[in-house]
Amino acid sequence: MNILRGRAYKYDRNNIDTDVIIPGPYLKIHDHKELAKHAMEGIDPKFPEKVSQGDFLVTGSNFGCGSSREHAPIALSQTGIKAILAPTFARIFYRNAVDGGYLLPIEIDESTVKKISDTDELEIDISQNKIVNLTKKEQYAMKPFPELIAKIVEAGGLMKYRPGS
Repeated sequence: MNILRGRAYKYDRNNIDTDVIIPGPYLKIHDHKELAKHAMEGIDPKFPEKVSQGDFLVTGSNFGCGSSREHAPIALSQTGIKAILAPTFARIFYRNAVDGGYLLPIEIDESTVKKISDTDELEIDISQNKIVNLTKKEQYAMKPFPELIAKIVEAGGLMKYRPGS
């Protein structure tokens, strides 16, 4: 899982909150695949139909702000999204994504967000902390995961993580 490859879907706006990611009326849904049908409905109702397994979401700063609903990373991961690339994340969304092993919150510079276009093909090398835009033949840096987060990511989530292993 050190190298990920997929298409970027870009929503270039800041403060995309959890109510946009998965609107409140759907929080009663327990079937994760059914939940995914409503992911990003607040911005793009056709989002779940566009993405494929392993794709990426590219957004502005403070992604996942709002409530602490775990439904947000679950819904996105069930659409096929493997990672979200943004300059910053709301901390509760970040930890929900990592701890549940749902998807990777990857921090990138705002200038990198501007360089990536909607539907660009990307390759992310987590061990090298780099992103290669295969469409534009460009390379960008990503912020390395803090040591503990990297271990939790490597384990596949907090429940699978064993300290000292």
